[in-house]
Amino acid sequence: MGGVEDRRRSSTLETTITGPNEMLPLELSHKGNSVLRILCLGAHSDDIEIGCGGTILQLAEQYPDCRLSWVVFSASGVREAEARRGAELFAGPRLEGPVLKAFQDGFMPYVGSDVKTVFETELKQISPDLIFTHNGKDAHQDHRLISELTRNTFRDHLILEYEIPKYDGDMGQPSVFVPLQKDACELKVRSILAAFQSQHCKRWFQEETFFSLMRLRGMECNAPSGYAEAFYCRKVVL
Repeated sequence: MGGVEDRRRSSTLETTITGPNEMLPLELSHKGNSVLRILCLGAHSDDIEIGCGGTILQLAEQYPDCRLSWVVFSASGVREAEARRGAELFAGPRLEGPVLKAFQDGFMPYVGSDVKTVFETELKQISPDLIFTHNGKDAHQDHRLISELTRNTFRDHLILEYEIPKYDGDMGQPSVFVPLQKDACELKVRSILAAFQSQHCKRWFQEETFFSLMRLRGMECNAPSGYAEAFYCRKVVL
């Protein structure tokens, strides 16, 4: 009973009103004597960093004792080394893992039972306070599967679904925004470009792409710096 109640308390959001013309901000309800545990899930190397890297950097600064569990489901060959480097750059000494799997890119739905086994046998025991995963309406089939299994496995947790820009043009209308400091945005983009050298040949893999999306979301939430990351959330307890 105590474990469930602790997770509910740490996954609850508290409201604070800062002014008549500002959005209503929500803050993580976190007990100062406990460690904030964050689970980061990505189908492929670089997904986590692109989708929520700025938010992770800011949370790590806000909660210096937090622990970050890092899981990438398709990381083999050079991509395995890149995934490990990305986790180290973003999580630093707070990193637990990373857990790197070698499922084939684009084929995860066809081996769904094996992917689900990873959730049930390796991830379920983590009991995180906050989870970052893919948007359930993402156009990439691997992303959708990871999102679905996240919600199937973690039913009493705060889950934020991040977005990945891509050729498919599947950008939606997120409802949760995290304003970012400009230096966090710059560090995010610099680290992504440094960690994932194999992706530089792709036309979309450019700093302008990453800054543009953060600038757009920053405009939508009126972020003081002008930059933000955005998420989809299906259930929040206030």
